[in-house]
Amino acid sequence: MSLSVDRYELGPVGTNCYVARSEPGASDAVVVDPGADTPQLPEACAGILITHSHWDHLGGVASYAARTGADVYMPRVEAPVLARPADWFPEIPLQPYEADVLLDGGETLELAGSEFETLNVPGHSPGHVAYYTDGALFSGDVLFAGSVGRTDIPFGDWSTLVESIRGLIDRFPPETVVYSGHGPETTLGAELARNPFLDELRV
Repeated sequence: MSLSVDRYELGPVGTNCYVARSEPGASDAVVVDPGADTPQLPEACAGILITHSHWDHLGGVASYAARTGADVYMPRVEAPVLARPADWFPEIPLQPYEADVLLDGGETLELAGSEFETLNVPGHSPGHVAYYTDGALFSGDVLFAGSVGRTDIPFGDWSTLVESIRGLIDRFPPETVVYSGHGPETTLGAELARNPFLDELRV
């Protein structure tokens, strides 16, 4: 299998949305974190994977799910935010949506010819999950090229975030490609070697 990943910067802050196919040219795709619904996103969608419930990752979920009929997969702990976004982000117009499949971490999802392993990685948010398939880690806002997810926000916790990143580094090989919620792709090995926020993991 040769995974194909396309990245789109969507929504008002340019959040990364990923379209993953089991191989280049495959018709079915899996879409991760659609921050907006745009014509760039495929009509043939086998599933919409949400890493966490911050507003910039949710902007296109309801519209895109309605347009494609694809199921929405989301962390159970954070699904109430998508169901009632006005309770959490009253100043931001977000269309509510009831997630179709609730995740706790540890599930394996068979979608569009690929197996996606769900990983519980809290710290940036309490129910944050990441998705791993075929050498690719869709990390949401846990780990970035040269940075990590913020914890100076409601429900963020620094020590929890560090332990989540430690778990990813211990579990997957250093050449694993990290597709983050913001910024360019990187690898787990590159971040362990030089990310200034991960000094304590290099001790």
